[in-house]
Amino acid sequence: MGAIPETYFTAWGSLFQCLRLTPDDKLLIRGATCALGYVAVQLAKALGCTVVGTTHKEDKLPLLKEAGCDECILDDGTIKGKVNGVTKVLELVGIKTLRDTMFALDEGAVVCNTGVLGKVYEWDSFDPIKDIPNGVYLTGFFSNYPTQKMIQDIFTFIDQYNLKPLIGAVYDFAHIKDACIALDSGKVNGKIVTMMR
Repeated sequence: MGAIPETYFTAWGSLFQCLRLTPDDKLLIRGATCALGYVAVQLAKALGCTVVGTTHKEDKLPLLKEAGCDECILDDGTIKGKVNGVTKVLELVGIKTLRDTMFALDEGAVVCNTGVLGKVYEWDSFDPIKDIPNGVYLTGFFSNYPTQKMIQDIFTFIDQYNLKPLIGAVYDFAHIKDACIALDSGKVNGKIVTMMR
């Protein structure tokens, strides 16, 4: 239960509210080996989408396949020419790769910028006319306003498809420092959960 609310809500809002994901979509998740990325893969595959996942760590490519990605791409900072037919994108690296992502897409594709894995928080000198390619659409998801209906819809979907959160590590609340260190290290594959006993 503790691994569901924020992560699933952010993935759900990004995929279904912002991207309007359908089973016919080919979804690119840039930064797919974070906890949010794993959840997005899970939700999209349950819906019936084709999923392309990226990671910048070669040793995490097998994890993308294991998570359910149909295509796995090693992200060296440029994906133009490495993807085709993508209709929707969940951008989790963020502003650091957003422009590259948009220019790798065909006309009609939609990008939802949700993450900041690249640790760049503002887009200096952003020019929407030049930085968003003609015919590509950009949106973003801000996860601070869940509604009761949305949370209920998420749990209904989870139950319907028998989904389980990918929990990478569990820490007692007394060891919250260790949980934070594990989070910053990027070595845990899945959600980090802290528990009060």
